[in-house]
Amino acid sequence: MSEFNQHLQQRLLEQKFSNDYQLVNGVSMHIENPEHFQIPPDVIKRHIIPGQFVELRIDSPRFSVHEDAAEKCSCPSCHGELSKPILRHNHPASLVPLPKQNVPSRGWGEDFWVRITEHSGGYLRGIVDNPLVEARLHGLSQGDDIVFHTDHILAVHDVHRLELVSGMDELALKELAKWLAGNNRE
Repeated sequence: MSEFNQHLQQRLLEQKFSNDYQLVNGVSMHIENPEHFQIPPDVIKRHIIPGQFVELRIDSPRFSVHEDAAEKCSCPSCHGELSKPILRHNHPASLVPLPKQNVPSRGWGEDFWVRITEHSGGYLRGIVDNPLVEARLHGLSQGDDIVFHTDHILAVHDVHRLELVSGMDELALKELAKWLAGNNRE
């Protein structure tokens, strides 16, 4: 493991959020609900470069459904059933001007976009690129630096599709084609 990779890994281990919030593992979410929750394949994750946007989720088991929320709700990403809502930002704020949001903080999970600044091995560093509704509870805000693992990635923004594929060598393209063929079987 390179020294830089070890540095990012150490920063991830030391990174803490308030109220038991933590980054959600996208790989685990996919394993739990594979029909509805798709994540990018490893070959895509390996080719993410600085300047590109990835989606992450932060959540806490400490909070449950708010009193005025439905008992069960649908995940905005996979439409599976959840015990509490997940707030979602469809695009990074720097790509699409976002209206001012006035949503009360309720302890919900939140999907958000991060602009990558560094990528080493399976570790990435980036800048939060959405105004986060639950910032008061987890302490993470737009413009904050965050470190995470490729397992935390829920999506790569659509604007990067061509750039990602055009940056792949023949072996990576074959790996991507194999993954696509396996996911298109019905």
